[in-house]
Amino acid sequence: MAKSRWTGVVLVCGKCSKKIDGGFGDDGSTSLAKALRQRAGKGRKATHGVIETKCLKLCPKRAVAVVDAACPERWLVVDAGESIDAVAVRIGMVPADQA
Repeated sequence: MAKSRWTGVVLVCGKCSKKIDGGFGDDGSTSLAKALRQRAGKGRKATHGVIETKCLKLCPKRAVAVVDAACPERWLVVDAGESIDAVAVRIGMVPADQA
């Protein structure tokens, strides 16, 4: 059995990410999944696993659908250009007082 240090899992819609062509990071060309992975850490040693799915069938305009696996009943819509720090707080990667 392989172990990880993940304390949570985040699902990011790959189709939404592709439609907005990046939209995150300093220059706006980084995908949300990649930016969250950079924030969480690398591989199994990361604090959270970030998994890019095919399509979550929510399809917001100029935004990305995200699901925090700890709260699957609450789906998030993340607008292109939103701060990665703010997104990390919204999905529970970082407590609000540590952001």
